[in-house]
Amino acid sequence: MRLAELSERSGVPVGTIKYYLREKLLPPGRRISATQAEYEEAHLRRLALVRALIQVGRVPVATAREVIAHIDDDSLSTTFRLGAAMWALPQPPDPDPEDASTRRATAVVESLVEELGWEHTREIGALSPSYRALVSSLATLARVGYDFPASNLTAYGRAMQQVADLDHDHLAMFEGDTEKAEVVVATALLFEPALLALRRLAQQEETTRRYGL
Repeated sequence: MRLAELSERSGVPVGTIKYYLREKLLPPGRRISATQAEYEEAHLRRLALVRALIQVGRVPVATAREVIAHIDDDSLSTTFRLGAAMWALPQPPDPDPEDASTRRATAVVESLVEELGWEHTREIGALSPSYRALVSSLATLARVGYDFPASNLTAYGRAMQQVADLDHDHLAMFEGDTEKAEVVVATALLFEPALLALRRLAQQEETTRRYGL
């Protein structure tokens, strides 16, 4: 397809597509003349991802470029490719290592990971932004007087493992590491809010069952 059709099918203005091309957020099309190029379905997928990053996720262009560079890095294994793309997304502030609540929360998370048998997470530990975010969240809960019982946290961890299994069953539908990495990043931005909404709806239903209207 030509640029005009790519714009029409994606809903992205031609000028914006040209900007994405200049910023290396979108791979160049196949050159067919000095002034024209042809684009493929992969360009439509990438445009959707770029819009998710910049327009929905409010990710800075430089960060979006870094995420996409990891997605396109075929020198990485599947695991590292998916992980690097996710880690490049904006992350919450790191916990204060000097804070007593942080030290206690770190011990809780270490114990949790051990109990769940998450060997890879145990090996990389605080190198993972998600690991640090969990420590920070638990430390904040403790500081304001809402300590979360470790036994409950283990149950939530097991439930999240089931969610991860569903995620990867869905991911298996897509061919190639590039497409898989695109899906992982897009769902992190677009589907995690849906999971939060589902959790709150389930809470709403359970509250009504337990306490009535």
